[in-house]
Amino acid sequence: MSMKQGCVVDLVPSKQIFPILDTLNQLGASPWIVNKPVLDLIIQVFRNGGMEQVDIPLPVSQCPALPKITRDLSSEEKNVIYRQRFMLKKKRSEMFSLWCDALYKLSIANHFRDSVFWFPQNIDFRGRVYPVPPHFQHLGGDMARSMLLFAKGMPLGDKGLDWLKIHLINLTGLKKKSSLTDRLAWANEILDDILDSADNPLTGKQWWKESDDPWQTLACCMEIANASRSPNPAAYVSHFPVHQDGSCNGLQHYAALGRDQKGAEAVNLYPFETPQDVYSGVAGLVEKERLQDAAADVEIAKVLDGFVSRKVVKQTVMTIVYGVTRYGARAQIQKQLADIKAFPEHKSLPAASYLAEKTFDSIKQMFTSARQIQDWFVDCAKLISSVRNKPVEWVTPLGLPVVQPYFKLPKNYAESSRSVHLLQANSKPNVMKQKNAFPPNFVHSLDSSHMMLTCLHAARAGISFAAVHDSYWTHPANVDIMNKLTREQFVALHSLPILDDLSEFLEKRFSYSPGDIGTPFPEDPRLRLNAVLKSVPTKGKFDLTSVLRSTYFFS
Repeated sequence: MSMKQGCVVDLVPSKQIFPILDTLNQLGASPWIVNKPVLDLIIQVFRNGGMEQVDIPLPVSQCPALPKITRDLSSEEKNVIYRQRFMLKKKRSEMFSLWCDALYKLSIANHFRDSVFWFPQNIDFRGRVYPVPPHFQHLGGDMARSMLLFAKGMPLGDKGLDWLKIHLINLTGLKKKSSLTDRLAWANEILDDILDSADNPLTGKQWWKESDDPWQTLACCMEIANASRSPNPAAYVSHFPVHQDGSCNGLQHYAALGRDQKGAEAVNLYPFETPQDVYSGVAGLVEKERLQDAAADVEIAKVLDGFVSRKVVKQTVMTIVYGVTRYGARAQIQKQLADIKAFPEHKSLPAASYLAEKTFDSIKQMFTSARQIQDWFVDCAKLISSVRNKPVEWVTPLGLPVVQPYFKLPKNYAESSRSVHLLQANSKPNVMKQKNAFPPNFVHSLDSSHMMLTCLHAARAGISFAAVHDSYWTHPANVDIMNKLTREQFVALHSLPILDDLSEFLEKRFSYSPGDIGTPFPEDPRLRLNAVLKSVPTKGKFDLTSVLRSTYFFS
């Protein structure tokens, strides 16, 4: 939190931020334990030289030796070896870094293997929640998450085992377009593979290694094996956390803000029998445009024949809502194309530029209101920071005052605690950063508000709750309760006049009064600022209560 934001927070009544503090206390009060069977297996793999397939890093000793340079080599041959040595040194450094990181996390987990522990929580300037421990916690990667269990156990009940199986299939990423019923049916079909993974993780069929998140998948296989083999699965006491994840959560908030029917359908705010996949939808629109261009004899469109896929555009669709630029989108897509061996390397840059442009256009088609709202955010932030020379501020729905901490660096700036405070107190805002960051930061403040509301109501309902931003965790027996609360609180949040309240706050904080303006001159930016701040984008006709019936809103 910046000094300016700290001063603003100090001025608000204490009661205003009580819900945020209550959320942090509630999340921090959830006790955890280590999943010892999974920990022991990971340690075994780590000690035996690692395993790249499941992201256990290899020791540096397995990196090839550096090629030697001898006198009899030509200049060209020496240059080739110099490049090889450079790349090998870089790889060796990366391997050592990853190996040390894994060793540290495993050491921490092993230290707490017989203990109950807690993760104190903190928030960033937007209100997003993070655990204070930096290394071993549930915001970590697949390996770290697989080693964590709720300390409090709870009987599975009638539907808990089914939720464990659905969670397992979700982790694999193999049935993203299937209904929950089909995912459960498939889990029952491959039960032998699941039990084999649990019983013989390193010597059997090793089905778990095919998963997107292999270690969490293996941990879930073990839990399903233990539960299904117990005398009464409904009475089996499970400590295992089941996740329910938002469907492209940033776009969900934009679609709700704009009551955008088409956008809401694309991100599962509207109920369907099977989940809608926004990434495939965008890829389909891009491919449609590519086919038209190819028919019109556009060369790069012909080159891309057969290469436009969900995977190629996914990262850009995910980040476009958080303010990714066309330059950033081009780099993302170029990286995806580089991973396709059959794609001609020399065409990757123009192809990435072409696809980035088409992806932006497709998003505009699919999410009309989202783009209008995002453009309004950008215009507001640009004028506030350039005309008013102030950082953008707002208050989250739960009462947290937010001040964007982006300022111009003065010459001879030396970073220190004191210089940072002086910078924030005396410097002008960085207009580019202020305007580019406002849309994603505002949406992040909304997703944190939704999580906090769900957390507080989960506490009132007496169920366990943990969260990784837009991924909510609870016991298998409580998934239905948490899902109900998740939907109710999203509807409650977006039933508030969020954009109107924002406009009113910005007008009150940053607009010019007639007395301030005096006699305006042509194209006076002060008048432009006043006009933009009150120009709230119009909303569509989407019925927000549809979210209450949407199975795949969070799933």
